[in-house]
Amino acid sequence: MATWNGATRLVPQLDSFAAQSLVPARLIVSDDGSTDATVQVLTDWAAAHPEIAVTLRAGPRAGAAQNFLSLLRLPVETDLWAISDQDDVWLPEKLQVAAAALAPLPDGQPALYCGRSFEVNEDLTGHRLSRGAPRPASFAHALVQNIAGGNTMVLNRAGAEAIRAAALRTTDTVIHDWWIYQVITGIGGRVIFDNTPHLLYRQHEGNVIGANRGALATLMRAHMLVTGRFSDWCKRNIAALRTIEDLLTPENRALLSAFEQARALPPLQSLAAIRRAGFYRQGLRGQLSLYAGALLRRL
Repeated sequence: MATWNGATRLVPQLDSFAAQSLVPARLIVSDDGSTDATVQVLTDWAAAHPEIAVTLRAGPRAGAAQNFLSLLRLPVETDLWAISDQDDVWLPEKLQVAAAALAPLPDGQPALYCGRSFEVNEDLTGHRLSRGAPRPASFAHALVQNIAGGNTMVLNRAGAEAIRAAALRTTDTVIHDWWIYQVITGIGGRVIFDNTPHLLYRQHEGNVIGANRGALATLMRAHMLVTGRFSDWCKRNIAALRTIEDLLTPENRALLSAFEQARALPPLQSLAAIRRAGFYRQGLRGQLSLYAGALLRRL
């Protein structure tokens, strides 16, 4: 868990760890220089919950993505890695469901469990189901869209080892969850997307990335596309993936090159290249926005 000035919303998140039907053995927290009571809240909670071994680390003080990246570089000492924000609430079955979903996979198969969540208000009321993912997870999708919310993610040991290996070679990511989704699909790993929510995703003014549906979210995505912010994100994602391209499957290395080349083409040629390579986003509006990005040269 990465924290920064999260004291006011932290206790419900921590309490939801202790309330899991499969209680986590260890909690590693990287605090990014909080100036509120976050560290004291963590210290007090750890003292009250000896059943969970809490380790508190000093973060890099370079933003949320770098804080999570610092955690992902730690040695893998457990069979499951769950990633958590500081302000949500896990439903009691969350870890057990994820563990059951990952258990049948063969040893050595990198895998990521993720899924939908209930988007809730500041006071945890008003459960609204987050957007689903009707089309399958793949690298062709991950290059242009993320479906894997970091607060829902659980990695098996092979997946965690793969992410650690990539994190040790990566210095910049746009946001940790999108990058994890890209790495796991890029190396040929398995992504399990759960359509049943097991998390209350609290919406408030401090969210780094908020809910992904609704009129406001649609307008924000359109603004990011038109202003070139999405294009900048894609550029940074490509640079991060280039540092680990030897870990990608041959097919996905070719897809990465195809995407990089398509971004540099004139509008109509870019659109044709995007369609020919098979890049896609979820839903009709998502796919149309991808095509619009190609025509506007904003990919």
